Amino acid sequence: MSPAAQKPLKSVVETEKMDEVRDWLDGKPSVIIAEELHRLTPAQMAVAFRVLPKDRALHVFEYMDPPVQAELLSGLVEGETASMLRSLAPDDQAELLDEIPAKVAARLMEGLPASERSFVSDLLGYPAESAGRLMVPTPTVLAPAATREEALDKIQRNAQAQSSADDHHDSTVIDSDIAVVPVADNSRRLLGTVSLSAVVAAPTGTQIEQIMHREKFQVKASEDQEVAARLMQEADLLALPVVDDEERILGLITVDDAMEVLEFEATEDAYRSGGSEPLKEPYLKATVLTLARKRGTWLVLLILAAFLTINVMEFFESTLEAVVVLSVFVPMIIGTGGNAGAQAASSVVRALAVNEVRPSDVARVIWREIRVGFLLGMFLGVVIFPVIFWIYALPVASTISITIVAICTWACIVGGVLPLLARKLGVDPAVFSTPVVSTLVDATGLVIYFTVAGTIMADQIAAATG
Repeated sequence: MSPAAQKPLKSVVETEKMDEVRDWLDGKPSVIIAEELHRLTPAQMAVAFRVLPKDRALHVFEYMDPPVQAELLSGLVEGETASMLRSLAPDDQAELLDEIPAKVAARLMEGLPASERSFVSDLLGYPAESAGRLMVPTPTVLAPAATREEALDKIQRNAQAQSSADDHHDSTVIDSDIAVVPVADNSRRLLGTVSLSAVVAAPTGTQIEQIMHREKFQVKASEDQEVAARLMQEADLLALPVVDDEERILGLITVDDAMEVLEFEATEDAYRSGGSEPLKEPYLKATVLTLARKRGTWLVLLILAAFLTINVMEFFESTLEAVVVLSVFVPMIIGTGGNAGAQAASSVVRALAVNEVRPSDVARVIWREIRVGFLLGMFLGVVIFPVIFWIYALPVASTISITIVAICTWACIVGGVLPLLARKLGVDPAVFSTPVVSTLVDATGLVIYFTVAGTIMADQIAAATG
């Protein structure tokens, strides 16, 4: 391996030695090249891309994120961009066309074959995150009365026609159609699906209706992509038929696209659980202004919500002045409550994501979180009681320990209920994870703390204020 091949691609491109760039690219898988291209400027990407053989370049392009694909196209000439676009499956074409200026997109669309252009136009008519935007065309739809031989002949002819339409076209459509084929009536209403393996293994003369799966796993084009992806994951499907309101077959969603949706949703949840809006582009491609804007909105909302905590502190100011030692434990109290609430919220958000719980399960979730929170609080209270008792005596130790039990129980209830409420209101449950739960529990936890202190240490507070 040459020394250049061990360096990052960016460093090699910056040397402007094309032989070293070629050596680096020749020794790396396409997916690794795509990842490294994300780290380059548009001009550098164009330089590296032109060194690749055409077939390899098209393959690498398929692995790139749409925003980065659009960035690369800005550094290529029109003939090259048209070739890149034609290499993608229709759903990926639609996603890329969304990322580039409208005039450029319209010009590139004109370079697509008529049938493909029509299908991509239809895809662009669906909402951005709908199942319809994710589907690819299904060249083969079988009739239930078709025989095994007729089905195999039709699949083969359509696969060959699809392949010859563009020698470099993404093979996803063909692979999906061969793996799983929709079965429909004369009006294209979905009746079920049949796998190629079942067709091949069937005896001569077998009709498709004898071997097809009649359980109609399907999704409407207007439904959310995540619904389709979750269904494919749960039912272990290689492809999922997409239908219109009358259940007529429109296309297929492939397993690789479904996995991309699930990955994006997981990334989106991770951002939102940290109090930030998700990025559409890779982190290093996002501008500083974009990063600040994505985070700033939530920070403004959370800092305004923090005034609740300030108001609570002001309301109990006399209690704090009477027993100053109580202020020492404020960070521990609100920190414990925030952490307990965030843990509960994370568990319920995850359970919602995989359909383990529903908003209708709110009573069961509350009862479960009450018990979990109480057990956690008891455990923590037992751990800290002897330490505080040794330093500050019984009243303070009792106050802190009882508060910990109460606040852990309350925080778990809040963390468990808020995601369910969000789902009921049509809001992403991940929004109500760590930052929101922590802010709410901070304020309410202080009310619990000072209420417990006012009850247990009433005589001490009265003596100090009297």
